[in-house]
Amino acid sequence: MGKQDPYAALRIKEFNIFLLVRFLLVFGWSMQFIVIEWQVYSITKDPLSLGIIGLMEIIPAFTMALFAGHIVDQNEKRNLLAICTAAFSFISLGLFLLTSERIIANWSTNAILYSIYGLVFFGGFLRSFFGPTIFSLVALLVPKKIYPNAATWSTSTWKTAAVSGALFGGFFISWVGVDKTLCLVFILVILSFIVLFQIKKKPILNKKIGEPMLKSLKTGVQFVFKNKVILGVLTLDMIAVLFGGTVAILSVFAQDILNVGPEGFGILNASISLGSILTMFVTTYIPINKNTGKKMLFSVFIFGLSIIAFGLSSIFWLSILALFISGAADGISMVIRQTILQLKTPDDMRGRVSSVNSMFVGSSNELGAFESGLAAKLVGPVIAVVFGGTMTLITTIASGVLNPTLRNLDLTEEIKSKEEG
Repeated sequence: MGKQDPYAALRIKEFNIFLLVRFLLVFGWSMQFIVIEWQVYSITKDPLSLGIIGLMEIIPAFTMALFAGHIVDQNEKRNLLAICTAAFSFISLGLFLLTSERIIANWSTNAILYSIYGLVFFGGFLRSFFGPTIFSLVALLVPKKIYPNAATWSTSTWKTAAVSGALFGGFFISWVGVDKTLCLVFILVILSFIVLFQIKKKPILNKKIGEPMLKSLKTGVQFVFKNKVILGVLTLDMIAVLFGGTVAILSVFAQDILNVGPEGFGILNASISLGSILTMFVTTYIPINKNTGKKMLFSVFIFGLSIIAFGLSSIFWLSILALFISGAADGISMVIRQTILQLKTPDDMRGRVSSVNSMFVGSSNELGAFESGLAAKLVGPVIAVVFGGTMTLITTIASGVLNPTLRNLDLTEEIKSKEEG
């Protein structure tokens, strides 16, 4: 086996176009999330309202996930992503209009709030299609032997966009206001839609086109639950995200505990993703293949510790450091999960397996947001965050003891066979 090329996937033109499209979409989505979280808490001053945002997104994202995976496996991926992007532009346009001066002056606070919730709900429906489509499209752009490298660059691009969007979202609230920031999001989404058509339509690899939906969904779910490695990784990540998520109530810490304003709010959000970015870029040079399971367990444990440190901190720079470490640890977990899924998922089932992944991990972000908002409402934000970090530590220890398949996971031979094949 020759020396690994850390830039192997980047030598493919269409993959680079895909990365640009993904960057624009995630940058815009991340900025939009920051702005809406800030706006909703500003008009309600109720942390539960932030949790409701998460609940509004998880309901359609979770309930539609398996159906979306079936649709993705049955259809051409480039055009599906184009449809999703076009629909996303309507959400961005709607949020821009809802935060304009004319609407704010003539609509009641509740009318604006409920309309925002409605668009977030539609966004959750849309997101159930985004994840499986993007996951499936990546595998059609690069040869199998560089799947791990492509997965790392794709995830790194996502996190780079997330950190940029979070950082600039906070700054743009201060610089140009909420409505103009959301207008910029709309422009970015339209730009990504245009660029996307530089990628050619791809073949449909599913040989069971027209298969009854219930049978198709059952096959996808059974595959995941019979694969102990995939199931173990998804379960661990799901619980860590569910209890260890702090993003949903960061605006509470920024406004009421750390008193750092919108710029500080953006920096806090960005510090999480910045840690992930640096970690994932390092893994392009030093792949996490040996003792993969132990490394994942260790990274999630560090994630839990850093969340506890953030909850207890009342010093801005210390809070930034804690969130940075949490992002770095989470980055390792994400690279491992995406690499496993790309290596172990058959081409004809990528949409469905990715949908199950989104039900485990993606939806737990929003459910975790609701849990965090509710806990902050009941016991205060500090206790809520510390409790979440503690539950993450307990879950990690239990997973390491009770799941030897995950603990002893090693991807060295699997990656080697793909590179040689």
